[in-house]
Amino acid sequence: MFDSSNSAFKYAVQFVNQTNRHLFITGKAGTGKTTFLRYISQHTPKKMVIVAPTGVAAINAGGVTIHSFFQLPFEAFLPINQPYWNKDQGRFNTIYSFLKNLKISKDRRELMQEMELLVIDEVSMVRADLLDTIDNVLKYVRKRPEPFGGVQVVYIGDLFQLPPVVKNDEWEVLRTYYESPFFFDAHVVKQAEPLYLELTKIYRQKDTSFINILNNIRNNVVLPSDLDQLHQHYQPDFQPPKNEHYITLTTHTAKANSINLRELNMLSAKSYQYNAEVTGDFNDKAYPADTVLELKENAQIMFIKNDKGENRRYYNGKIATVKSINTQSITVVFDNGNEIELEKESWKNVKYQFNSDTDRIDEIVLGEFKQYPVRLAWAVTIHKSQGLTFEKAIVDAGASFASGQVYVALSRLTNMQGLVLLSKITAQAVLNDNRVIAFCKKEFDESTITHQLQNDRASYINALLLQTFDWNKLVYYLEQHYNSLAGGLIADKTEAADLAEKWYKTAIAQQKVAESFVKQLGQLLVQAQSDNYRQLNERIDKASVYFSGSINEILDALDDHINQTRKKKRVVKYLAGLKQLRKIIFRKTELIKAAQLIAHGLSKGIDASLLLEEIKSNVESNDIEQEVEKAPTKTPKGETKLISLELFKGGKSITEIASERNMTEGTIEGHLASFIATGEIKVEELISEEKLKPILKSIQANSSVSLGVLKENLGVNFSYTEIKVAVAYWQATQTAGK
Repeated sequence: MFDSSNSAFKYAVQFVNQTNRHLFITGKAGTGKTTFLRYISQHTPKKMVIVAPTGVAAINAGGVTIHSFFQLPFEAFLPINQPYWNKDQGRFNTIYSFLKNLKISKDRRELMQEMELLVIDEVSMVRADLLDTIDNVLKYVRKRPEPFGGVQVVYIGDLFQLPPVVKNDEWEVLRTYYESPFFFDAHVVKQAEPLYLELTKIYRQKDTSFINILNNIRNNVVLPSDLDQLHQHYQPDFQPPKNEHYITLTTHTAKANSINLRELNMLSAKSYQYNAEVTGDFNDKAYPADTVLELKENAQIMFIKNDKGENRRYYNGKIATVKSINTQSITVVFDNGNEIELEKESWKNVKYQFNSDTDRIDEIVLGEFKQYPVRLAWAVTIHKSQGLTFEKAIVDAGASFASGQVYVALSRLTNMQGLVLLSKITAQAVLNDNRVIAFCKKEFDESTITHQLQNDRASYINALLLQTFDWNKLVYYLEQHYNSLAGGLIADKTEAADLAEKWYKTAIAQQKVAESFVKQLGQLLVQAQSDNYRQLNERIDKASVYFSGSINEILDALDDHINQTRKKKRVVKYLAGLKQLRKIIFRKTELIKAAQLIAHGLSKGIDASLLLEEIKSNVESNDIEQEVEKAPTKTPKGETKLISLELFKGGKSITEIASERNMTEGTIEGHLASFIATGEIKVEELISEEKLKPILKSIQANSSVSLGVLKENLGVNFSYTEIKVAVAYWQATQTAGK
């Protein structure tokens, strides 16, 4: 869900999708960091990987652990150039020794080389030495000297929540190299400081007084009046009334389990147990729910996952009571009297894999964990309460509270009226780390951010143009194809080898020309604005003609070879390789067309953001065709659109269809827009009349159906999808009038 009124959220999305800028996305509890991560994972055109520091955090983020993805040992790392470091405190890895002995598979290497965007969730728990190791691994594998080997990194987390874990003996050694164990003191962060974007719109708390107290706790400026206000809720002998749905927040797992077990045993109803279904590869340390869930009628439970679909009946942390229960079903009731029957939810353990057919990074499901998305909720630890929201909570803020945990506990609540303190909060207990406070003293200045975004967009476009004429990838795949013939993929390989050698040599020749052109292009980009991009446009047009012509010669010969090969026997694997190679080469021609589109747009004065949106739109359109092409059976080309139409006619919303089909909402809207011409979809089902009229007027005034031109004229109040729908309607009316 995109909240257009949340300016920090909006800018964060634009920086991710339209620049290469490293970002730190932070915010107080309940400001939508998880929502942002989910939105980006569904709406970025970039090849993205999500990692997190722990197994549970990775499962909840929909990604993998840092250690598994980068194949890292769990010991600390020292940023020194020597093989090993041993001392009485223990043995440490050095980045030098790790890289020297790094054995990485071809698939993992290719994945890291293709990755464009790395998202690190729960970054508050990531240590500085670990981040420097990630930086060095990516530089080493990608053979690029820039921070993280040129990968854009987005850090997400709240530094006022769980800190990185570092043993005292480890820190005695690490402190020689790092100012603090926090990620922001990594050497790579100091070299490439991320843009600080704080999500400030609070979705959890609405109580202004409570919000102010939480802000003061975060900033180490708690006033005596703040503590006095909190202590009005001090009730050391409090016993929660039945059906009031209070939950106790404590620091220790044993205490939370003891409270839950005691309360469950006090219920006289029959006990039922529900076993989780675990299939495939799923680490038991990363289980997101109870493997054996024990419940009784009248048990107090909380949800540990958000509801799906548009009508969200529950959220992560929502409290309810078991109303009825048997071996086959569980019905729970909320405070407002609404009832629902629980359904099992699924959590997936995934790995990432680069798919050269689609030029995408795919998620491969390794294992699955199915269980009812609830747990007993008379008590929960502070650690497990992260990300949850409660209306009523008993905070057991004893002397065992670590610095910063008071904030985590209090910020789970929606309002102060639902707070009960079993012990008073001392001033010492609410102190946060001054290093964190210093790093987080950033201000969201919209004019500065806007200027930064404009500059970064321009830099990103320049990088895209230069990348278009980088021939290394194409040469690599043609070389791989040439070398693969030695493996016996085809019986009669004389002709095949001759062709492969010819294509490879052609690509090598192209690469030399491309390297020379990239140098020229770099110089042209520096002064391009001075002549309104005229010379840049001309040079890219000429280069496109040359390179496209040369590539098309390879494609024509490859097509002939594919047709001839089909007639032969025992060539299934070889033929599949040829088709894959064709996709890779064809994709290069599409990149060249995109470069021309960018250059033409810049010379016409079209805003950079509009150009990037149009390129993204073209990519999504190509993805639809790829989905059809890779279908296991010979599906008619319009089948994927018909599926969307059928679901829409069946009453499902565009959001629901997009979720079910694992596509973007813009893609689904594009599917449906294609049926305006046939009359199967009415234009008013997709766009309001007040939006339709100005777009039609702009089409007539500009004599153009170019999305970029129309978007530039119509401005930010009109989305590309709305313009697409209106163009489809206009074209349908023109056809009908002939």
